[in-house]
Amino acid sequence: MLLDAIFSGISIGSVLLVAALGLAIVFGLMGVINMAHGELMMLGAYTTFLVQNLFKSWGEGAFEVYIFPALIVAFIVTAIAGVILERGVVRFLYGRPLETLLATWGVSLILQQFVRSVNWVLVASLGLFCLLFFGAWAVLGKRANWVALKAKALTILLPVSAGISIATGVLMAQSFKLAVTKPWFGAQNVDVTAPKWLRGGIPLGDFQLPSTRIFIIVLTIACLLGVYWFLNKSLWGLRIRAVTQNRSMSACLGIPTNTVDSLTFALGSGLAGVAGCAIALLGSVGPNTGQNYIVDTFMVVVVGGVGKLVGSIVAALAIGTASFLIGSGAFIELFNQVPPLKEFFTFFATASMAKVMVFAAIVVFLQVRPGGLFPQKGRTVES
Repeated sequence: MLLDAIFSGISIGSVLLVAALGLAIVFGLMGVINMAHGELMMLGAYTTFLVQNLFKSWGEGAFEVYIFPALIVAFIVTAIAGVILERGVVRFLYGRPLETLLATWGVSLILQQFVRSVNWVLVASLGLFCLLFFGAWAVLGKRANWVALKAKALTILLPVSAGISIATGVLMAQSFKLAVTKPWFGAQNVDVTAPKWLRGGIPLGDFQLPSTRIFIIVLTIACLLGVYWFLNKSLWGLRIRAVTQNRSMSACLGIPTNTVDSLTFALGSGLAGVAGCAIALLGSVGPNTGQNYIVDTFMVVVVGGVGKLVGSIVAALAIGTASFLIGSGAFIELFNQVPPLKEFFTFFATASMAKVMVFAAIVVFLQVRPGGLFPQKGRTVES
């Protein structure tokens, strides 16, 4: 039972680690507190659900391999959502952490309600608004006196584009009625079915290692290697690290800092989508799925050390394993001969109480090491 609990805890820690990787990049490297990170995971999970349904319609053979295209599509969808979030909201709030936190929290609520309410009318209206507003903005941006006209153009284009889009949506709803107004997902959870080759397990002694959790662990290792290679071996990874250390000097050297910001946010958001795909394999997916993981992922980043990938690895595995060991009651059997400890761990042998105990332990730990397991050193701290 203890070995089974440890393995399950490591697999949960692996999910936290994939989610925390994206958050460590956005929060650790850019200093942005993105409260919508959990909703990006939720978008990745729903993308996996849609890809599953598409491949299921193509036959059993296609369904068996849908998880690999789902990972790619989930990464792309959430990366695009991250770029939109960075360019539309976060870019105007750099250096203002409180405003960034409130703005991204508002975005998280919008995304939750969007998933509950999205239908053909809403999609058509949003698409028409983007076409009208951003299309006109791009055309007017080529004018020589654009800087002087920008404020006036915004006050005219925004209400006009919104009015036309809303009117079009109302006409569609009245013309087609239920066919276009029925929500795609609704408030209820949806289920993602794993392929047959992920439904079994590998027997080990008296218990079995689930193939799904082994796949998640392998996926986590692949993401870690990919992020490490990108940040340390690629040209854009070098630029990201340069901008992180000294933005002004990087700009003087010709590095496009705005592009680096968007790329960093896209990478972190894409990893959140991959984490959402992994979460979808473990249980049902709903609009509030991301809220179940956002606090844990922030804890991983803070406990591991802001901006430290090694710290995130250790913290994610430790928090995930400790939470599952305590919540599953594995310690009850371990301390069966010690009544005081047995009663203590029996009291915390639920998922919610186990999280309370882990939170309390983290609070005590941060009093001793406020910088986390691997605190920043040198000029990074001074900046």
